Amino acid sequence: MPDTDRWLTEYGNSHRDLNLPVVYWLSVLILVTATVGLFSLLPIPEEFARISPVLNWATAFLMAAVVYYFIISISLAIGMLPFVFGLTALQVWLANSSLPVDRIVAGLFLLSIAGLSVGRYARGGVKSVLADIQMMMIAPIWILSRIYRRIGIPY
Repeated sequence: MPDTDRWLTEYGNSHRDLNLPVVYWLSVLILVTATVGLFSLLPIPEEFARISPVLNWATAFLMAAVVYYFIISISLAIGMLPFVFGLTALQVWLANSSLPVDRIVAGLFLLSIAGLSVGRYARGGVKSVLADIQMMMIAPIWILSRIYRRIGIPY
């Protein structure tokens, strides 16, 4: 079994007994979105602004995630690009809007924690939710791997 398969299988085994899988997986995606939003609120060095108006801690985090995804699997990384570009576009749109980004991000973060708790409570409770926060960038690629498996795309 290739390392990617083994790794994704181990992650999947730890998420087999979810209370409400749809709530859980939506909460994971909201958590990733909120985390990117939190990173976008951090002050940036002048060097970042000189390189690109879009470069900040959020986009640096997403670039690192994409590199990691390519290390894991090229086809999964390519499949994650629309999600990453969507997160980047949302982050740029929010930064240029008059909306209270900090409140939106905090609300999304709290919503995701509540959803993770409800979706996962039957297995591990609070410790499992904390572990999910640590593994949040792995969850989207795991979800994509399940979709790929269903429609027959190799990874």
